[in-house]
Amino acid sequence: MANEVRASHILVDKKPDADRLMEKLKGGANFEDLARKHSSCPSGKKGGDLGYFTRNRMVKEFETAAFAAKKGDIVGPVKTQFGWHIIKVTDTRG
Repeated sequence: MANEVRASHILVDKKPDADRLMEKLKGGANFEDLARKHSSCPSGKKGGDLGYFTRNRMVKEFETAAFAAKKGDIVGPVKTQFGWHIIKVTDTRG
C-alpha cells in the first residue's frame, strides 16, 4: 500500500460539468489541458498537479479516492465541500 500519492485534479462546481469532462477524458482528451482550461483550483495552471501527499493531508473523500486508485488511473467525479473533482493518480511511493 502506498504511503504517498502524487495526483492531479480538475475541480468544477457542478456534477454535470465533471461528468462531461470525464467523458472527454474517456475519449482521449489530455488531462492537463482540460485542467488548465476548466479547473477552478489554482493547481489548474500547473495542469492540475498537486504534488505528493500523505494520508490526512486532503479532505477525506479526495484522499479515499486517490489512495484507492492505481498509478495512471483517472477517477471521479468525487464530491467534496470544494466541489466536484476528477482525480488522476500520476505516481505512488512508499
